[in-house]
Amino acid sequence: MPHPAQRFTRKRVAATGAAALAASALTAGIFGIGAGPASASENHIGTATPIKHVVVIFQENVSFDHYFATYPKAANLPGETQQGTGTATAAFTAAKNTPKDINTLATAGLLAPNNPNSAQPARLSPAQAVTCDQDHGYTAEQKAYNGGAMDKFVEFTSRDACGTNQYGRAGLTMDYYDGNTVTGIWNYAQNYSMSDNHFSTVFGPSTPGALNLVSGQTHGATEYTAAGQPVATPAAGSSAVSLPDANGVGTVINDPDPVHDDCSNSSHAKTENLAGMSGRNIGDLLNAKGTSWGWFQGGFTPTTAATADSPASCLSSHTNAAGASVVDYSPHHQPFQYYASTANPHHLAPASDAEIGHNGQANHQYDLTAFNKVVNTDNMPAVSFLKAGMFQDGHAAYSDPIDEQNFITSTVNQIQKSRNWDNTAVVLAYDDSDGWYDHVAATAKNSSNTADDAVWCQHAAASGVPMAGSYADRCGPGPRQPLVVISPYAKKNHVDHTQTDQASILRFIEDNWHTGRIGDASADATAGSVNAMFNFDKQRKDQVLLNEQTGAVASTEHGNSNSNTGK
Repeated sequence: MPHPAQRFTRKRVAATGAAALAASALTAGIFGIGAGPASASENHIGTATPIKHVVVIFQENVSFDHYFATYPKAANLPGETQQGTGTATAAFTAAKNTPKDINTLATAGLLAPNNPNSAQPARLSPAQAVTCDQDHGYTAEQKAYNGGAMDKFVEFTSRDACGTNQYGRAGLTMDYYDGNTVTGIWNYAQNYSMSDNHFSTVFGPSTPGALNLVSGQTHGATEYTAAGQPVATPAAGSSAVSLPDANGVGTVINDPDPVHDDCSNSSHAKTENLAGMSGRNIGDLLNAKGTSWGWFQGGFTPTTAATADSPASCLSSHTNAAGASVVDYSPHHQPFQYYASTANPHHLAPASDAEIGHNGQANHQYDLTAFNKVVNTDNMPAVSFLKAGMFQDGHAAYSDPIDEQNFITSTVNQIQKSRNWDNTAVVLAYDDSDGWYDHVAATAKNSSNTADDAVWCQHAAASGVPMAGSYADRCGPGPRQPLVVISPYAKKNHVDHTQTDQASILRFIEDNWHTGRIGDASADATAGSVNAMFNFDKQRKDQVLLNEQTGAVASTEHGNSNSNTGK
């Protein structure tokens, strides 16, 4: 499919909407559904668990140790305030029954002065929320592992100096926040369920993580020019597609923008090559089952709509805690735009609110504001993926834990107050580690041995770990990340040690709605289960709402004695 940045005609714009509607009609004819609201039988029966709604809040660039290095012990230093707000930091005191067997820097004895890296870990204060971005390349992260010694992060991923109002110091990659900054996430962990053994499916940055969430597959990519023309012979070392075969099909290990998106290349201000994916994703599987779903992303609504002669632009912005203006929409954070089957190239809005979650001109891709319209209705999609605007997505340099906390807590509070809370599971997960230090390496599940791979992955290959599908540059799992489940069926103050990765979330959705697997050596086939984070036999009646600014517990029901009040 040609990229919409090439010359437009009115027929092309009209054809896009017509094609989407035709696809909707075709799907309706085959599966017996229409573009309107789903029936009760579509969304409210037939799941493998009591969970009828899954909401995945997919954030950016955090390693487990970066947020949980000393969990559940916070410093509680007097006089600290949040960067950019002047708001006093909430104190954090853990419940007495908090599990002790959590694999953190503290429990591993790797806090200063005992860490083997060339710089010691240090606590970042709430006033240091906006920091330098770290090197989170596919190869750089592997080199930081140093074959599993986990002691070369300073040399290979640390970026110590950066822009105005961004904190940096020598060896910054080693540093971490505690419950005085990431208070909300710690409180969710206290009151619901978390994992200390969850990883990126592969090494590398945002786009591979997003693709693994929705398809478990980073192979199958074709490179395109900025005008949407396939590149027959991609250049060696291309940033769009690595190791292409004779047909130009290779693997994504970097952050190319999607070809099926008007707003790629900074809303056509750049001319970098793009990528498109073949194969299936979870949207295709859910469509085949007649199950409602949607991806909702901040800034998806165009600031300039597509016309007969020009593509849409997506340039809305917000100001972060450091006072910097940040464009809301990031195309390479939107995985469904890489697939022709699930893309909404011109960022068309749904024809009506009734279309949200269902087939129609928006093709299941929406602005984040569309979720607000359906979360408290019977038309809330069975599966929703939420992506914050960039200033609130947690990514170092342009976002931060303070802005991120506001997004997460306000979103979760909204879901908890909705009519759908009783059968909903909110999954808080991340797309990559940003290169932040973490001391745990996963058990290797997929090897690779190319010029892009370092010792950890090469050793896995030499040890007999398979290369799934014979597709190179998919080595993993990569670095460890936070994973929190918030639900009336989540175990309380529970830490799960099952090894999981981003494709485990995909697998839960597949299993719950009986969609079957992606196929083609997708990571869903071998992903660990998240089921141990739930108790499906008992629905909890307590509910924990957090202060959206401080992350402290604002209210609980049924005398929740195990929750932190933040007072």
